Amino acid sequence: MTTAAPLRELAALFLRLGVTAFGGPAAHIAMMRDEVVDRRRWLSDKEFLDLVAATNLIPGPNSTELAIHLGYRRGGLAGLALAGVCFILPAALIVGGIAWAYARYGATPQVGWLMYGVGPVVIAIVAQALLKLGRAALSRWAYAPVGAAALAAALAGVNELAVLAAGAVIGLALAMRPSGPAGSAAVLAWLAALVAAPTQLLRGTAPAAAQAATGGTASSGGAIVGAALAGTAAAAGAAVPFTLTGLGLFFLKVGAVLFGSGYVLLAFLRADLVERWGWLTDQQLIDAITVGQVTPGPVFTTATFIGYLLGGWAGATLATVAIFVPGFFFVAVTQPLIPRLRASQALGGCLDGVVAASLGLMAAVTWQLAQAAVVDVPTALIASTAAVALFRWRPNSTWLILGGAAAGWFLGG
Repeated sequence: MTTAAPLRELAALFLRLGVTAFGGPAAHIAMMRDEVVDRRRWLSDKEFLDLVAATNLIPGPNSTELAIHLGYRRGGLAGLALAGVCFILPAALIVGGIAWAYARYGATPQVGWLMYGVGPVVIAIVAQALLKLGRAALSRWAYAPVGAAALAAALAGVNELAVLAAGAVIGLALAMRPSGPAGSAAVLAWLAALVAAPTQLLRGTAPAAAQAATGGTASSGGAIVGAALAGTAAAAGAAVPFTLTGLGLFFLKVGAVLFGSGYVLLAFLRADLVERWGWLTDQQLIDAITVGQVTPGPVFTTATFIGYLLGGWAGATLATVAIFVPGFFFVAVTQPLIPRLRASQALGGCLDGVVAASLGLMAAVTWQLAQAAVVDVPTALIASTAAVALFRWRPNSTWLILGGAAAGWFLGG
């Protein structure tokens, strides 16, 4: 039976992360790794990477599902529920408060100064995590080209699911290859064929700039979302009367089937809420996505903002619960399968390939975010100072986030 002490520790950790985890999924994953691998030693880098890979194989918000996985590993089903709720709740309350102010005053708060300072710190945190996770994931030379190919494909705009599928196939080939030069040559041929596959067949719908916005940077979030909306074509339909039941079912569907970046979330939301049903305007949707990006915690709390605009606090609560509930279910079902995957040579190889591809995707997002976050000499100094502090003194990332926010207020407030 799970004791109360691990549950209290889980609650304290994920409540704090829910308040301070700015920067989107890549940053959230890096901060969680710092806490549960380096500081608390709840699991090894390899075990952590298996959970990261597992979150990429199910629909829903990756970093939130990783929090749920970690809670399950530490505290069973009670830990699963507690870690997920504690990570989501602070962000949902913050977004709900902003939605209340928005509905009353008609504008979102101006917090560009906040991410001006926090963004560069986030880049340093993620870069450190990538180096440490990379050493664990790519300890076998054969997986390094898989990660590099995934990075190149992601930067070229190849769909994330296609990259992960290719990683799984190559991992399987590596696990089952014959020993000796002939086996290595066969794997290299597989890799070359997959990398050279026609990009048109695998390319996702989101341009790289739009995908970069999904990490949570605020400096250009609204402009990028606006450009994405302008380029999205959908047939307008007749307005449908709003109901709380319809709202809940819609966000339940989104949480159950949505893979990929925040741009894909944007497409889902606009197709139904703006075009088909007429519940929101384009500007309201832009503002909702932007608030989800610039606040800490899960980007999917965009649903909280939308729910409040449409149905007040009841709508905000219903939308939030509906979009996140599928993730709890998927984690509860899939985590017991991870040891079985590891026990199988073939499936373990697939998992190793997905791990390497996941790191490549994370590196691509980090590169894209760095271009938006490190924009001048002050932000470059903030990023380099945070990197030196991390590698030399290893302070808790929460303090670095708070320091970045203070620097942003001083320099850009």
